[in-house]
Amino acid sequence: MKRLFVFVLGVSFPALAASPREVVVYSSVDDVFARPIAEKFERETGIKVKLVPDTEETKSTGLLNRLIAEKARPQADVFWSGDPVRAAILKSKGVTASYRSPQAKGLPRLFSDPEGHWTGFSSRARIILFNKNAVAAQDAPTSVKDLASPKFKGKTCIANPLFGTTSMHAAALFQAIGDEEARKLLDAMAANEIQVLSSNGEVRRRVSSGDCSFGVTDTDDAFEAVHDGKPVGVVFPDEKGMGTLLVPNAAVLIAGAPHADAAKQFIDYLLSPGTEKALAESDAAQMPVRRGVKAPSHVRPIEKIKPMKVDYAKLAPKLEELSHGFLKQWVEKTRH
Repeated sequence: MKRLFVFVLGVSFPALAASPREVVVYSSVDDVFARPIAEKFERETGIKVKLVPDTEETKSTGLLNRLIAEKARPQADVFWSGDPVRAAILKSKGVTASYRSPQAKGLPRLFSDPEGHWTGFSSRARIILFNKNAVAAQDAPTSVKDLASPKFKGKTCIANPLFGTTSMHAAALFQAIGDEEARKLLDAMAANEIQVLSSNGEVRRRVSSGDCSFGVTDTDDAFEAVHDGKPVGVVFPDEKGMGTLLVPNAAVLIAGAPHADAAKQFIDYLLSPGTEKALAESDAAQMPVRRGVKAPSHVRPIEKIKPMKVDYAKLAPKLEELSHGFLKQWVEKTRH
């Protein structure tokens, strides 16, 4: 085998082999769903993916704070966010860069930043999961407002609204029904002895076991419970009212990304119809948001859901305000 040498002041050194191309991806999407996509990208492109997941309990928030802390010296190239609100917060902090992927064609503009700092794709929805042994289908709540009803006192659970999609859901309620009504609703839920749990996964487990009659969680957690044969049913809430909150993924390019070219290739891959199809067919059971992507029969088409009307970008400042004020106090109150 031939060896190349570099001569400096009469001293010879073996030339360093070119390091393999790589991309560092921070992801708040469950690792079990994100990793197969990353591995398939590796096989097809030869670009190594270093996937850094968040924890279940601090979903989205942990990596969000890390990205903000690393702003001056970015370590990540891409943030694959499980919701667009965290992406919008990063944009407001100057952490992200604009990138308009050619693969974004066909994706609804509703789910993306107008300036290209984040692009939305495959969506989950916020649903009510109920235990069939505890409540008959016809008696299950049909609205998140029902969680404040005296007849359901002490029977409901939600994940901590300071984290993950529950925090986004809280901010969306404030936007949809106004600050005053949202505060009244959440205070009524607290008075109704709603249980605040560590995560959406814990909501799924507690409802599945019957410890809670019902709870608010995401469609991927609901599908897991159904797939495991648990005695649960699913309600898409407020179909006759304000609508069900949709939670699309968001692909984000980090400003000053160390591997910007590879980052753009990875984002292109995330936004492709093939990735939407793969996420629909996986246990994530996510809903494709572009038309024409076929999903399994158990995945409700997004066109058959009445969406809550929210401005995803404007949820970011509302969430930050609530997280440091009302929601923080509300969580403390429910624990007493």
